[in-house]
Amino acid sequence: MMYKRSFWLVRRRVSTSLRGSGDAFVPIESRPTEWNDWMADARRVAENALQTGDVPVGALVVGPLGERLAEGWNTRERDADPCGHAEIQALRAAAQRLGSWRLEGCTVVVTLEPCAMCAGAMVLARIKRCVYGASDPKGGFLGSLGNLGEDARLNHRFLVVGGIEAEACAAQLRAFFRSLRRASKAARG
Repeated sequence: MMYKRSFWLVRRRVSTSLRGSGDAFVPIESRPTEWNDWMADARRVAENALQTGDVPVGALVVGPLGERLAEGWNTRERDADPCGHAEIQALRAAAQRLGSWRLEGCTVVVTLEPCAMCAGAMVLARIKRCVYGASDPKGGFLGSLGNLGEDARLNHRFLVVGGIEAEACAAQLRAFFRSLRRASKAARG
C-alpha cells in the first residue's frame, strides 16, 4: 500500500514521549492498522533485551510487500558494543537476508525514536520509511533534536512517522528504568 507524503504526515507537537514533549512527525489521518500491529511485534522483540540488562528497544525491518525481513533489539550491555542498537541489528540482519545493503522499499519499525547513528544508518541503507513509537527528546534524531531522514543535504531521504503506540512504548521503557532505580536503591541499602 502506497501513501502520499503530504497526505499522511504533518509536523506538530506530540506530548507522548519518555519525558516532556518534542517535535515528531505523526500521521494526520487514521493510522494504518498494520503499523500498530508491527509496533506491537517490535515491543515483544524489545523484551529480548531485558534478559541481558539492555534497554528494551525493539526494531523490525518490513519488506516492500509487507513481509517481516528481520528484527533486532538492544545488545549494548551484552556485547559491550556502543553500536549495539536495535535498529542497527535489524538493518544488518535484513541486509544479510536480502544479500544487499540497499534496503529500498523497506520500512523500519522501532519502539523508540532513532538516534543520529541509527538515523544515519537508515539513510545509508536507503530505506523508504521509519515508523517509531515513543519520542526521545534527549537523543532522537528523526524529529526531536533534528531530522536526518528528511535532510535535503543528504543523498537520500525517507518518510518518518512517529507516535505509533507511543504510550505503550514509553511505558515499557519507563518500567525498565524504574526497576533499575529500585535495584540500585536496594543495593545501596
